Amino acid sequence: MRVMNGPLRTVGSNETERELHPLPLELSFDEFFEAERARLFGALIIMTGNRVEAEELLQDAFLKVWERWERVAVMDEPVGYLFRTALNLHRKRIRRAAVALRKSVDLLPDVDELADVETRDEAVRLLGRLTPRERAAIVVTGYLGYSSEEAGRLLGIRAATVRALTSRARATLRAAEEDLS
Repeated sequence: MRVMNGPLRTVGSNETERELHPLPLELSFDEFFEAERARLFGALIIMTGNRVEAEELLQDAFLKVWERWERVAVMDEPVGYLFRTALNLHRKRIRRAAVALRKSVDLLPDVDELADVETRDEAVRLLGRLTPRERAAIVVTGYLGYSSEEAGRLLGIRAATVRALTSRARATLRAAEEDLS
């Protein structure tokens, strides 16, 4: 294994902790992996706070470097390329997780469907207390929005009868709601 005659690469977090770290000129991927695996893994654990995620990112980063090894091996800073690749993969995961979260939040229904079912059930039970004529009058006027005259024509009865039926129906419904409360 030949050692570079050129400038030595530095490794460390600040100027006082840096030590000279020469990389061989013709480094195999396996040697590169063994030389950098522990350092990258430690950095990824600190970044992610999760050993499993750090291991996955480590594997993905080394895979990307391995796929491009012929180009990466001749770079001035193959270690820098490895760390940038790992950092970019981490950022990509964070973005994907954020997008997935936004999508899942947007997919949640705006209305509580169970509450809708309970409301419909209560309405059906209350309407069941009315006579068929009262129910027809209240539905045509209250739900469909027809006037008493229009409802009378639809139901085949006089407008005054529609008003009387709706009045009795509302009184019955109010009494039933008070009984339930």
